[in-house]
Amino acid sequence: MSEAIASFGYAAVALFVIIDPIGTAVFFATLTTRDTPDRRRAIARRAALIGLIVLAVFGAAGEILLRVLGISIPALKIAGGALLFLSAADMVTARGELRATDEERAAAITSTTDISVFPLAIPFIAGPGAMTTMVLLHAQANGSIWAIAGDEAALLAIIALTFVFMIAARTFARLMGETGAHVIGRVLGILLAALAAQFMVEGLRTALHL
Repeated sequence: MSEAIASFGYAAVALFVIIDPIGTAVFFATLTTRDTPDRRRAIARRAALIGLIVLAVFGAAGEILLRVLGISIPALKIAGGALLFLSAADMVTARGELRATDEERAAAITSTTDISVFPLAIPFIAGPGAMTTMVLLHAQANGSIWAIAGDEAALLAIIALTFVFMIAARTFARLMGETGAHVIGRVLGILLAALAAQFMVEGLRTALHL
């Protein structure tokens, strides 16, 4: 039991830093400004559930899967970083515009665009950093059931926290106002671009043995 508690604490801190529930919630608020409250809740639920499943499965079988496919962790970081960079570009150029008219809100109800899988679940929640972290946490457990249980409990807790923050994100956005939301959205887009570049740099450095 003590091993599970220790694993939970370590994994929770690592996953909180990597997944960044607060940052993810702000991204969520920026990307869903034209959606109704019901749809935002549905998107948040799907994104959290998909992210949880992807990370749990990847933690359990990721290392084996990558080995079978001949994919290295550096390659995963490079690919994930490229996807994050595309999302960052959308935020910096304000494609996810924070101001929505009544007509746009009405159109959002019938829109077929669903961001719950991309970019929310993957790569915001289940990104290359989180995937890699889950693989490393399970490898560090050395087959211990208690340690693995602690890792999975930590993953569940962080995903649940991320979901709660996403649900409350619009309230924070309203408190900040349009100008504040515009500024934060663009700043976070720049930070996300930097994070994406860091993933790619780390992947290239490791792959090229620099």
